Parts: sequence; C-alpha cells; structure tokens
Amino acid sequence: MKQSSAELWTKWRGLISEQRQSGQTVKAFCEGRGLRDSLFYDWKRRIRDSDVEKFVEVRVMRAEERARSVPTLGSAIEVRLNNVRSLFVEPGFDPNHLRALLAVLETEA
Repeated sequence: MKQSSAELWTKWRGLISEQRQSGQTVKAFCEGRGLRDSLFYDWKRRIRDSDVEKFVEVRVMRAEERARSVPTLGSAIEVRLNNVRSLFVEPGFDPNHLRALLAVLETEA
C-alpha cells in the first residue's frame, strides 16, 4: 500500500528527529535501518526548506483575557492553524508527537 504525502512527511520528520537524538552519524543511523543516506539527506533538506518558509503569528493575551477564553487549561500554549483549528499544548508534551500532528494538519489545511 502506497503511503500518502502526509504519512511520508510524518515518517521522515520522525526519522530525522530520531537520528538527531540518537547521537549517531547519518551513515550509521541509515545503515542500521536499511536506508540510503542520500535519501535521508534529501528528506532532511526538504523538511528544512519547508520549515524555513513558514511563519506563525503569535498573539500575546493578557491574563484576564486568557482566563476568560480558556479557563480549564492552566498554562497550556494555544497553537492556531489558519484561524480554523486550535491545539492546546500542555507542559510536558512530546515534541515528536506534536511535529507529527502538525505535519498531518498542515497537509489537510
């Protein structure tokens, strides 16, 4: 079964993040997983280039305004996507999980 574009981006974002955290060289990481290092570098460039082109609007809210809009989430961070969808990120979140979720949502927007 062929992977969708969103699945491929999510897969490669995860692999690149995993390689960074592993402390291994790209060559050793790819050999251990049966990947071509040239393909790994190609995806690393694609992801870097796509991340550089994106800007995110940040709006700072006063505590009173925030308390009225989101009374139950404590110190969560709200991430709004195209003013249609919102994510609330609680302290202690898994950054890899958030990256994968954002990759999927960006392709559906």
